Amino acid sequence: MSTTGANADPLAALGSLPGVAESVESVRKAVDRVYGHRIMRRRSNEITSEAALRGARGSAALSGADWALEEVRRRTDFSGDDEARTVGAALRLTAEAGQLLSIWRQSPLRVLARLHLVAAAGEEDTVGRPRQDGEPVDEPLVDLPLPDAAELAGRLEGLSQLIIAGGSAPALVTAAVVHGELLALRPFGTHNGLVARAAERIVLVGSGLDPKSVCPAEVGHAEPGRAAYLAALEGYVSGTPEGMATWIAHCGRAIELGARESTAVCEALQRGAA
Repeated sequence: MSTTGANADPLAALGSLPGVAESVESVRKAVDRVYGHRIMRRRSNEITSEAALRGARGSAALSGADWALEEVRRRTDFSGDDEARTVGAALRLTAEAGQLLSIWRQSPLRVLARLHLVAAAGEEDTVGRPRQDGEPVDEPLVDLPLPDAAELAGRLEGLSQLIIAGGSAPALVTAAVVHGELLALRPFGTHNGLVARAAERIVLVGSGLDPKSVCPAEVGHAEPGRAAYLAALEGYVSGTPEGMATWIAHCGRAIELGARESTAVCEALQRGAA
């Protein structure tokens, strides 16, 4: 997505794409249903914790570590093979994201650097900074053209300026653009998918759409499978109105599925308390 041009609020303009307003309204209703559940009034911290765990599992699955939820829940050592390290990175990012909300609107690039630092955990010398020309990118599940360092720097700065400026765009639109742009750019040498999904979570929480972080979009991105996720991402990368609308709708559906997941958790807790 080009984040420059004559339009003073390009994110808000995306809200007028066909079907986007309907996605925004559908997401709002799904989120409202979770927050209106009686269990949320008494046990919201439990729902938040469970949503974090399920969201991390979903994000890790999209990065190639598709573990059962109970395996993620019981495991304490994530230092073994590549899959274990991916799950560990997803869990660390989910925990860290909530600590960065106050910084995001003032310095999103600083937050992205911190997210990568947390995900990579000192695995390489390039952690926490955008890649340079010639540096490899280990993101094997995303097979899209890779922007060079100059384009990367310009687009990251443009994205940062849009976030800092704010605007009238719905939270769904902003979250979808942040997520899609980071995956399209792959600004770091590793863990770009995990970082992109954590940044999407920060937008959804910080915007007030999901302030308690109980609607894990990562669950909804993972549920249809990686092929559907990457197909929707290709729509974003195309930059066409139809492709952008498809990606935004995909992200909206992911939030709805995350809300449905937490609603089911609420129902289970309610049955257990009966």
